[in-house]
Amino acid sequence: MKVLNLRCAREHRFEGWFASDADFVAQGERGLIACPLCEDKAIVRLPSAPRLNVSTPRGDAVGPPPAASEIAQARAQGRWLRAVRDAIASTEDVGDRFPEEARRIHYGEAQERGIRGRASAEDAEALRDEGIEIVTVALPESLKNPVQ
Repeated sequence: MKVLNLRCAREHRFEGWFASDADFVAQGERGLIACPLCEDKAIVRLPSAPRLNVSTPRGDAVGPPPAASEIAQARAQGRWLRAVRDAIASTEDVGDRFPEEARRIHYGEAQERGIRGRASAEDAEALRDEGIEIVTVALPESLKNPVQ
C-alpha cells in the first residue's frame, strides 16, 4: 500500500492510498481521484520522503518539516470537514423541497428542526427577504452520499 501526498489545482493538500504507483496513475487517467474539499480532479503528486524504519537516526533522512502555514491549512481543512460532517449528521435532508420546508418551519406549520437541502440562488434570496436565516455551504460530492 502506498500513501501519497497529493494536491489539487486550488492548493488543497491531502493523502491518497493506492495499491501501487501504477494504480495512482491509472485512477488519475480515469478521473477517479478528486480533492475531498472541492472535488477538483486536477491532482498532482507531491514529492515525499520514504519512511524508513532505522534503529538510529541518520541525519535529515525524512526531509524538512512542513511549514507552519501548511500545518495550519491542513488543520483548518480538517476542522471544516468535521464541521460539515457534524452538520450533515444532525440535520434532515429535504432535498429540493428545502425552500418550502424552511418556510413551513419558519411559519410554524412544521416541527422546528435542522434541515438541509438544495435551493436556487433566487429561492435562497427570497428566504432571506422573508427573514428566514439560511446558510449556503458548497459540499463536495464525497460528503453528499454515505460512504460504505
